[in-house]
Amino acid sequence: MKIWSKDEIVARFDVDRAVRMIEQGFIAYSRGTAQVPPVQNFQFADANGDCCIKSAHIDGARTFAIKISSGFYDNPKQGMPSNSGFVVLCSATTGVPVALLQDEGWLTCIRTAIAGQLAARVAAPRNVTAIGIIGAGEQARLQLEYLKPVTACREVHVWSPSVALSTSFAENMAGRGFVVKVQHSAEAVAANANLIVTATPSRQALLQTAWIRGGTHITAVGADAFGKQELDPHIVARASSIVVDSIAQCSRYGEVSHALAAGLIQIERLTELGSALESGERVRNDADPMQITIADLTGVAVQDAQIADSVVAGTI
Repeated sequence: MKIWSKDEIVARFDVDRAVRMIEQGFIAYSRGTAQVPPVQNFQFADANGDCCIKSAHIDGARTFAIKISSGFYDNPKQGMPSNSGFVVLCSATTGVPVALLQDEGWLTCIRTAIAGQLAARVAAPRNVTAIGIIGAGEQARLQLEYLKPVTACREVHVWSPSVALSTSFAENMAGRGFVVKVQHSAEAVAANANLIVTATPSRQALLQTAWIRGGTHITAVGADAFGKQELDPHIVARASSIVVDSIAQCSRYGEVSHALAAGLIQIERLTELGSALESGERVRNDADPMQITIADLTGVAVQDAQIADSVVAGTI
């Protein structure tokens, strides 16, 4: 079994190949041509942390993947990254482990950002006037960076509970070609942007429905486990189109689960990202400038299998 270090993974990484393979993974998932067992979740309230174990195999693939990913959100106070993890690839013929990718959570961060890009491709406004970012950590930075192929907009409004993190975010992303304004509240972000990404570990709604203007798209990526929430469920109820990475998963947790539990929407209103991608059609009605769209991304294990395979392709 080859053991890959994070440096080796980053050096080998091909973003175009990863985007292509993750798109194929979402399509396979929605077709039902992938095995994706239920996610295992651990909660560590005293340490402000969580951990998930995800696994998947796509029909015909030579390998299947098991991924462990953790988020311990007080780690930066101790000079440690908040995310960590690794991926094991095993032969789908013999069951023997063939690769251990010690990515330290990097692949999870990247595959989540790629999912945000794919969601924006099918649901974001054609004319993005400004991008709003709720959160200012590594995932927030990656989400913004990976929106570059989808929109030419470089005006950004950011808010997070930490002014220091928001300031650092603005400085970092200015060096990547964005014009970033730090806002004093999430409401101010919503007032200025028509494409908003939420990327926090919040356990209460950060965006309220009264703040969301017609014509806005929101991609929510933070609520990836039970108890997490970034959006007022009434925002989801207002959406004309609701895209989810997994109907089964988002019905249990994520933004959609809160709206379903409150009786604000019915499950029939949900469209899986893989189905939208396979159709080649946008879920947004571009003739309706006031339409609100939502993408709820909780993270599906096919993403982990595909991004890991994109790194090791041709070596096993």
